[in-house]
Amino acid sequence: MSELSQMDLFAAKAPSLQLRRPLAVFDIESTGIDYVKDRIIDLCIVRLNVDGTRETRNYRLNPTIPIPAEASIIHGIYDEDVVTAPTFKDKAQEIFEYLDPCDLAGFNSNKFDVPLLLEEFIRCECNLNLDTRALVDVHRIFTHFEKRTLEAAYKFYCNKNLDNAHNAEADTVATLEVLLAQINRYEELKGADIRALHDISNEERIIDSGRRFVYMNDRPVFNFGKYKGRLVEDVLRSDPGYYNWMLDGDFAMHTKQKLKDMRDQFRKK
Repeated sequence: MSELSQMDLFAAKAPSLQLRRPLAVFDIESTGIDYVKDRIIDLCIVRLNVDGTRETRNYRLNPTIPIPAEASIIHGIYDEDVVTAPTFKDKAQEIFEYLDPCDLAGFNSNKFDVPLLLEEFIRCECNLNLDTRALVDVHRIFTHFEKRTLEAAYKFYCNKNLDNAHNAEADTVATLEVLLAQINRYEELKGADIRALHDISNEERIIDSGRRFVYMNDRPVFNFGKYKGRLVEDVLRSDPGYYNWMLDGDFAMHTKQKLKDMRDQFRKK
């Protein structure tokens, strides 16, 4: 996408997007679709600041594991392209500081990009706390109203073809354009602040990146397995071994972190 077309995004039709803090729209290309085991290869962040200015940062990263051929076919990034690139650990603090003051937005980001980013940060002992920030999922808003893919969303809302799909920067800019067009299109969103977008993006009220816990009547419950629908506090009291089973199991680190936090809170009561 040309610089001119990117600048057009912020011209004439200023969207009625109310920001209380910067909004970081981001997209990830990775070694695969398992956010627990896979790694980030390409990360693009477009940060929309409260004053309307924007900044773009791109990170090409060495994932430290081989890139499967099926992933390379999709995004066009091969092992030889990243052999001299920095690792996520090398850039973790810089990325963390850039994102820390921001709410987050992406396309299908709540189910993949955010969980994968959290796993990378946790490995580097960086705590990107999601509890106090909005998570805006443009895909969730889109399917809430229309039910399509990013390419179709771009065509539907912006009347443009996404010619360079699966390129992190092209997808990120397209995602931001779609978000701003959504706000201008729907009466329910005009004048909405970032928290309203967060609420649409998170109607399930997920607690952890692995979606193992959700809020029900403002209390955390299990969202999987034999205790699905049961209060986490009740299960930890009646079956304390389940806690250790989850910590030793193949769950996302963020899921385990949230489980520890909940147990600590219950113990303080």
